[in-house]
Amino acid sequence: MSNTIEARFLQTAGGECKTVTCLFGVPVESLADNFGEVPGGLAAVRINNEIRPLSTLLEINCMVEPISLLSGDGAFIYRRSLAFLLAVAARGLFPNRRLMVGHSLGHSYYYTFADEQKPEQGEVKALEREMRSLVEANLPVSCGYMAYAEALALFEQNHQEDTLLLFEQRSESKVMVNRCKDFADLYVEPLVNRTGLLDVFELMEYGEGFLLRFPATGKKTIGPFEDSPGLFSVYKDYKKWGNILGVRAVGRLNQLVSNRTIRDYIRIAEAFQAKKLAEIADRIYECRNDVRVILIAGPSSSGKTTTAKRLSIQLQVMGMAPIAVSLDDYYRNTPDIPKDENGQTDLECLEALDVPYLNQQLVELLEGKEVDIPAFDFKSGSRKVRGKPIRLDEDSILIMEGIHGLNDACTPQVERKKKFKLYVSALTGLNLDDHNRIPTSDNRLLRRMVRDNQFRGTGAAKTISMWPSVQAGERKHIFPFQDGADAAFNSALDYELAVLKFYADPLLRSVKPNMGEYAEARRMLTFLENFAPIPPQYVPGNSILREFIGESEFKY
Repeated sequence: MSNTIEARFLQTAGGECKTVTCLFGVPVESLADNFGEVPGGLAAVRINNEIRPLSTLLEINCMVEPISLLSGDGAFIYRRSLAFLLAVAARGLFPNRRLMVGHSLGHSYYYTFADEQKPEQGEVKALEREMRSLVEANLPVSCGYMAYAEALALFEQNHQEDTLLLFEQRSESKVMVNRCKDFADLYVEPLVNRTGLLDVFELMEYGEGFLLRFPATGKKTIGPFEDSPGLFSVYKDYKKWGNILGVRAVGRLNQLVSNRTIRDYIRIAEAFQAKKLAEIADRIYECRNDVRVILIAGPSSSGKTTTAKRLSIQLQVMGMAPIAVSLDDYYRNTPDIPKDENGQTDLECLEALDVPYLNQQLVELLEGKEVDIPAFDFKSGSRKVRGKPIRLDEDSILIMEGIHGLNDACTPQVERKKKFKLYVSALTGLNLDDHNRIPTSDNRLLRRMVRDNQFRGTGAAKTISMWPSVQAGERKHIFPFQDGADAAFNSALDYELAVLKFYADPLLRSVKPNMGEYAEARRMLTFLENFAPIPPQYVPGNSILREFIGESEFKY
């Protein structure tokens, strides 16, 4: 057997490959010069379509591609590495206090101490100074294996309780960990190889804790802070509820599965979400003399359709008569819809909707006239007459759901006081452990992957390949308007990822190493390994989750 392998290094300039014959087991970072200069710095590498840390040993013939810190994957690695750096600094300054990562807020993560005590004066500044000292020292961030028992002893010694609980779901004989100085954390995804790369960040006091702020994707500077008090309030509410029930991390959820009390928790989670939707319905009812149109929008796979249906039921309980209308039915005929930069029909731009016609019908409805709402046929790409005219009487209210619902440019002829804007998103409140959060976008990607396969026969690779484009549309058409909403509704259920695992696991395993989507599929599979599965039959028929896994009591 030869003790050499061939590695093809993708050049950052020109896109050509440089073939290098090297010794078996050589770390890829020792050969990084073969990439040429990487803009923004080298975050990690993609080896045969799998994202790996720079310390990875080359043991097979492979294609090796650089991941720039300025790329989307690089930005993700940078943020996780910053969170790790903060954990190292916190362990050094506050060895007896647990620092816990929370949700994202713009380009930042929210942190609190587990004792729920607000940081004292000077503590946040001290943390930032310690982080910058670690950056200046340019310490190595290593990645390696430990024996299962050794890892258990280490995390028990460091009082990392939520990390320890994850081991009840894991059974591998060796465990991968990240290390820096005397701190170790469970390996979730690759981190940068040296602390010196993490020089752009800031800590800012906020709420009962503080924010770890980082650059936007593709940037090397911190932008101005943009607050989202409405979303922060929703997150805080759900975090408080999770703490009361004692389920703030995945390991706690897994315990409920193992001791067979998960069905009780599911009932409570669903009831809590129903209560929040009822509170929104109460607010709408209170301003019923003014509000005639409810506009619902949110990012992909947020469960907007089921939210609209359940909100409609709540309003009917109060004696109102909601009428559902989809903004999608106001699409222009396909030949009249603008093209995007790739020459494809751009169904996400506002100009794809016949805004003048939509507003004409809305004005007529608000004047008490009868109108015939259209229906858009996606197969033929044309708008058709529905033949079912509607009229708003005294108790009627329109519920309109669509991408541009929160954008006033979509309904310019409707007075602001007549509109109630509802932002819906799956704001995941669960963490893996103290230091590793679950991105909201991962929750929504899994929802969409399962739904696309259940109802459209779409494979995981296609859903993954489309996801960056979907997210770009959200950043352009939805997120800029979320703070203008009158209310925000969290459609996430803390137990749902354990249910989605049942469907997503085989779909992700169908993505093979010779496919470009393999890196993301592997990342998601590794993430889902932390969850004990929950049987789909435990999910109630009216749950928002049924919109994605099927067998809902609602018709779509």
